Amino acid sequence: MTAEQERASAKSRALKFVLLVGAMSFFADFTYEGMRGIAGPYLALLGASATAVGVVSGLGELLGYGLRVVSGRLSDRTGQFWPITIIGYIVQMVAVPSLALAGSWPMAAALIVLERVGKAIRNPPRDVMLSHAAGELGYGWVFGLHEALDQLGALSGPLVIAAVLALQGDYQTALAWLAVPAALTLAVLAFARWAYPRPEDMAAELPDVRAEGLPRVFWIYLAAAGFVAMGFADFPLIAYHFAQESVVSTATVPIFYAVAMGVSGLASLVFGRLFDRRGIRILIPLTVVSVLFAPLAFLGSAWVALAGVALWGMAMGVHESIIPAAVATMVPRERRASAYGLFTAGFGIAWFAGSAVMGLLYDVAFPALIVFSIAAQLAAVPFLVAVGRRLEPNRGHPPG
Repeated sequence: MTAEQERASAKSRALKFVLLVGAMSFFADFTYEGMRGIAGPYLALLGASATAVGVVSGLGELLGYGLRVVSGRLSDRTGQFWPITIIGYIVQMVAVPSLALAGSWPMAAALIVLERVGKAIRNPPRDVMLSHAAGELGYGWVFGLHEALDQLGALSGPLVIAAVLALQGDYQTALAWLAVPAALTLAVLAFARWAYPRPEDMAAELPDVRAEGLPRVFWIYLAAAGFVAMGFADFPLIAYHFAQESVVSTATVPIFYAVAMGVSGLASLVFGRLFDRRGIRILIPLTVVSVLFAPLAFLGSAWVALAGVALWGMAMGVHESIIPAAVATMVPRERRASAYGLFTAGFGIAWFAGSAVMGLLYDVAFPALIVFSIAAQLAAVPFLVAVGRRLEPNRGHPPG
């Protein structure tokens, strides 16, 4: 086999692995996003107060991001990327359909939080395995393609659950149906583990120039991402505003969310490829443009608000594809799981803090919410400029 044939074979094998993990993420997102779309009303049906629903959601997100530090470090120290990933998926996929059997809101709340814990366990090692396939294909393209499949599941799950509810009118039945995509997730996971027992064999060898610790550029990039996350409003707050101000009908809100998920998936593909070609600096204009989502979504009429939601979805796609792609280019291979854990934990904590501030501002000083959102995101730009200078000329591919 010639060198060119070997390279083509390596690319084909890497692409098949990315598509397998993408299929796994499609069914996983189908499962848990389908659940998350009705989690609040289901808790209320079981007797939970609005405060309880808020606390459960916040605790789930905090653990879902914070525990990634533990998962990442454990993955790096043990090298057991597949076993840790498998444990996380099993926890998550068992927790969701089990909600159909919850007899009280505390039990349902525990399962909702457990689902987030499962995601925290499996994400850092899974992202490391994905990064091994990027040496031949490009980091932006790999994470963008994966995120597009992920978001397709996030779009499909809530729509199917809405259809089941329209036919059955029963939350327990809808949640029980999620056992089907949950089982498919685990089946694809088992096949991927069998077909690719050592994903690290696909990776190009990277020069370990900073083996003592994570490089300075990583922490600068984390600061930039933290500011972006702090100014990024949760969709439930946007949806709450639509309902309070009668911007659109209640039935239209899920359609707006579906538009956001569709834009997010498309943005992941487009901007992931641009990252490979243009490098990290592509985030600077994208960040500047995406700040407009807040005034459009919170101040506009229906069509203007839809444009704001589309920009929100675009920003979500950028966050979920370019962010992990860029981290992989900054750190030595043996530190990637720790880096992903630290990075996503910091990103999640900043998002949680910003969401809490914006929720408070909505009640006490609504115009200040818009100012805060824009200012926080624009504060990331100087840090992104600094990161771009340090990473140039490296782009979406590893050096060498």
